[in-house]
Amino acid sequence: MRLPGTRYQEYGWEQVRKLLGRCSLLAFDAAGVAGLLEPAQQAVQLDVYTDAMGDLLRHSGARELVSANSYGESVQELALSLVYELQAHPSFWAAMVNACILEHAKLGAFWLGPSGPAMLRKKVNDMYAGLRDKVDADNYQVACGRACSPNKIYAYRMLDTAYSDIARLFGAWQTHTAQVAEIVGHPLAGMPIEARQMKSIGACKAHWIIRWSASREQFDGSPGPLHTRSKRFANLKDNPDKIAAMLGEIAEYEQLSANQDHDWANDASVADTWIDDYWRVLAEAETSDDGAGADRILAAPDDEFADAALPDEAPAIAPWSDPDPQLTQQVAERVSLPPRFVEMAWAAQDGASWSVRTLHAESLAVRLAVYLKLMGAFDDSYPDQWCDPATGALPTMLQLAGLDQISLPTLRKRRNEAIVKLRAATPHTGEHLETTR
Repeated sequence: MRLPGTRYQEYGWEQVRKLLGRCSLLAFDAAGVAGLLEPAQQAVQLDVYTDAMGDLLRHSGARELVSANSYGESVQELALSLVYELQAHPSFWAAMVNACILEHAKLGAFWLGPSGPAMLRKKVNDMYAGLRDKVDADNYQVACGRACSPNKIYAYRMLDTAYSDIARLFGAWQTHTAQVAEIVGHPLAGMPIEARQMKSIGACKAHWIIRWSASREQFDGSPGPLHTRSKRFANLKDNPDKIAAMLGEIAEYEQLSANQDHDWANDASVADTWIDDYWRVLAEAETSDDGAGADRILAAPDDEFADAALPDEAPAIAPWSDPDPQLTQQVAERVSLPPRFVEMAWAAQDGASWSVRTLHAESLAVRLAVYLKLMGAFDDSYPDQWCDPATGALPTMLQLAGLDQISLPTLRKRRNEAIVKLRAATPHTGEHLETTR
């Protein structure tokens, strides 16, 4: 589930929870659980605990570096952040300590028994579950400017879970015919149309959620979240409009943030089409009142290697339509690029692009130098094959000159000539540009 400002409500929480529980047991073993039983030492014990947890989490291993939410934050990062939130919200630590004190009053040194670690881990998990919702509720309020409590975050998560279970039942409707009929509110004569209509949480109906909760006791043996004795969701049970609004909010934000799941570098729009758009805008600037748009852009400073040069001048390598693998591998390795850089980078170009067709006689190094000049070293549209793995950016002008086995001033001259060629070939209206692609 995604909501504005939240970080802990997505698929990676289970891994974060397990990591926090595992490291907490190690931290308590090192510091001694008995120290928790002294109320006057709570602040000191919290400092000791967070320091120990910081060290343990930072050395938790490579498997904790996997992404845990749609923003790319790892299991380790989220766990560390939540540990340090305890310093800002010490009441959660105090509640966990008090729970341990009460347990000790009933059972003595419970952490030493066979089930002691599990009991201690459960108290830690409860502490972090409450803190998680508090932190996400606060961040939601900052992001949206709307009031939100930890209990409301819990309600959002319940609705998201309910939707997932309803989708599961709809997907296996033949096995769960009676319960699906209860949820949709009519007998089934075949595959329910509702199963085909519910493609996302935004298409889930509020009355389906209510009926799903009511059906749980009959089909699963325990009451659904809206039909327990708890008053946690009392304000939702008979309020389908509020349920619908919350479902719609989850769906809206998931749609807005869906691009987080995609690698933009591999989208259909590659740098070749971006450069086409660049020249279209440039042509429009030339027809504006001052006509200075192109001059301002082309007057940008050159790269940092302005005075560097390679000693061995050579003619430009052919445009590499049929490169010599052995030669290009040797050249690439000499400038600290992958052996097959030229071959892979050449193949990653969009041959249908107007800019590629215009620069068909230029070498790959000259083409990349043009992109480097006009768009910079970093751009989401660059294919991975164009970038130096060591930096994640386009090769430097010095590396590109090395690929062509020419001096840097010569590459710069050819790059500028290529830019002039593009300018000369640029149509003067957007309509004409579209017809020439």
